[in-house]
Amino acid sequence: MSNAELANALLQACQPRGIMLATAESCTGGLIIAALTDIAGSSAVVDRGFITYSNEAKMEMLGVSAATLEAHGAVSGETVREMAAGALTHSRASLSLAVTGIAGPSGGSSEKPVGLVWFGIAFAGQPVVVERQLFGHKGREFIRHETVRHALQLGLRALA
Repeated sequence: MSNAELANALLQACQPRGIMLATAESCTGGLIIAALTDIAGSSAVVDRGFITYSNEAKMEMLGVSAATLEAHGAVSGETVREMAAGALTHSRASLSLAVTGIAGPSGGSSEKPVGLVWFGIAFAGQPVVVERQLFGHKGREFIRHETVRHALQLGLRALA
């Protein structure tokens, strides 16, 4: 399935259940919310997207704690967990998709290589689910595209 088809499927899964959706995006810079809002009628499901590329944005817009960022860094399971929870807190959504990662081509390390992406899925009333993916050093465009795809798939899985 293409990303457009996945986005449409996620919207179709949310709408009859009255689920509103929010995103909290770092490495994708808004590509997930764009995939969703490219579809006519998405306003029935999409509440908002937070593009929180900087640490300051993560703290100000989503309530990610400075202590978390200092202890674990922006690209971590702890940070994406707070991003996903913050997207619910700061929106009318009951489902949020959050991503933070290293799309490259630079910025990686042996601990956090280019292609590392953390995903957070928050569904109101349930614990945030966090997942780590390594997409490899296959280019910025590839990593960002696959991040969008995986986030949409995780959203669908959360509703299954």
